[in-house]
Amino acid sequence: MIAISHPHYYTAMVETAGRLDARILLHEADREWVQRPSARIDFWSGDRLRVSDGLELVHLGGHFAGGTVCLWRDGSDGRGALLSGDIVQVVADRDWVSFMWSYPNSIPLPPQEVERMRAVLETLDFDRVYGAWWDTVVPEDAKAKVLRSADRYVDAVTNGRR
Repeated sequence: MIAISHPHYYTAMVETAGRLDARILLHEADREWVQRPSARIDFWSGDRLRVSDGLELVHLGGHFAGGTVCLWRDGSDGRGALLSGDIVQVVADRDWVSFMWSYPNSIPLPPQEVERMRAVLETLDFDRVYGAWWDTVVPEDAKAKVLRSADRYVDAVTNGRR
């Protein structure tokens, strides 16, 4: 099974799934972005999809309407890990993360969208975040850092830097 966070990673999914004899899980909110339909693609809907005892896909939105993260309950030595792609972006200072609508164009998300995402993230149990790129990891106390980052983001976008 292959679960993909959002359309930027769709390019080789059909070929990869064919080689691995796997199905592909995509959130239905991003259906319009699929350029190569395949019987291997399963669109799921709703807020969460449990794929095993230890893995759950969580619809977070943000960067794309169907933006999905994966909660790995057994990750981080049983304290939980969030596989975030760049839906929750791990930044250079590993004490913070950020959120963005368009990274290449530096267009931020509206504050109310980050507040909505924060409310979902607050319901998840995780101590570590694995981002989209090698070595983009918040190794500990990640949930507190993510929630604090969301608060800082909303304050900065709403009120400007103080």
